Amino acid sequence: MRWTNQQINQPLFPEQLAVSLAQVAPELPPGAPLLPLAGLVKSVQTPEFAGITFHEVLSKSALNKVPPSSTMPFEWTVNPYRGCSHACVYCFARKSHTYLDFDPGVDFDSQVVVKVNVAQVLRKELFKASWQHHHVALGTNTDPYQRAEGRYQLMPGIIRALADSGTPFSILTKGTLLARDIPVLREAGRQVSVGMGISLALLDEALAQTLEPGTPSPKARLSLISKLRDAGLPCGVMAMPILPWLTDSEEALDTLFAALAKAGATGVSAGALYLRPGTREWFMQWLAREHPSLVGRYQRLYGSGAYASKEYRQWLAARVNEAKARNGFGKQGFIHDPRQEEAQYPAGSMPSVPGADGERLRALAGGGFRGIPSPTAPDSGANRESASAGMTKAGTPTGIPASFNREPTLF
Repeated sequence: MRWTNQQINQPLFPEQLAVSLAQVAPELPPGAPLLPLAGLVKSVQTPEFAGITFHEVLSKSALNKVPPSSTMPFEWTVNPYRGCSHACVYCFARKSHTYLDFDPGVDFDSQVVVKVNVAQVLRKELFKASWQHHHVALGTNTDPYQRAEGRYQLMPGIIRALADSGTPFSILTKGTLLARDIPVLREAGRQVSVGMGISLALLDEALAQTLEPGTPSPKARLSLISKLRDAGLPCGVMAMPILPWLTDSEEALDTLFAALAKAGATGVSAGALYLRPGTREWFMQWLAREHPSLVGRYQRLYGSGAYASKEYRQWLAARVNEAKARNGFGKQGFIHDPRQEEAQYPAGSMPSVPGADGERLRALAGGGFRGIPSPTAPDSGANRESASAGMTKAGTPTGIPASFNREPTLF
């Protein structure tokens, strides 16, 4: 059943059932390993997640080095989970599950690896003399605030380890469970620069129900944006993916950006659907089932590649920029070069980092949050009259609360 919001004051898993080998793989002989997962401790199923198995592992490392060839605006990531119960049919990370001998379709949604010791391991790595305090990104592969986080509660320890070590960090998520950790994030913001990003690309509830069935509703994510901004934290929005012929109309984009502006988003980046191998097959199956008349159009638009045609991306960029301008957002965040397109992050979603790393971040995205908001800063909820007089309605400078007169703010 689709969940609208998470009850963060109650445990998501009232009962934890350790799965025996006979339950999961009765055909295997006694004593055979359950799965070829390094560090596997046990596999868990719960009544709340029929058909989903959580594989608890002890990880030897927490920090992941991003390949030098990557265009991403960060060099290090932490992924407390592998696989994701959000079950977004378009998720670009699906192929990564094949590295664990899982398939990128059903297994990605139902076989979730949990690094139960990740916070402790991360703290040890961050306090090594060799650590250079580079920006660390979370939510780059699978969502750190997927529903499993309600039980395992890995993120508070991760956030504290990063902040205590003086390491700037960013979080990208669809999970409203993030609201649970706002006090932890506020405290971290006093120690290091923090970037916050929410993924929200459509408001159509019926479409979201089939497209991303395990995520919080669009309405719940809009509320989360407002909560973050009212707490004095930045919040950029990744409006990705925009789906050809489904969410790319002028009305759909204008409605989306208007809602994001009202919620107080500090910036927005938008981009067309990206169909890398592993994702493409799963998405096209969904498309054939839900919108069969569009299958031929998508095949022509994408050909054999992962990106929509250059002509379509240019057309969409113009439409996106027009919608953003109508709603007070700047044009930053959408370019046509597919080698760089995925590296564009909206204002507020990346931390402010000094030196060479900072220059790279500023070239690719808006800054993060650290410092006391200026008392002369414009109100991001200002009306169109004030916007036309030189004050921004949305996409306000990083560090300015969603509504400047609201309390509390970070400081």
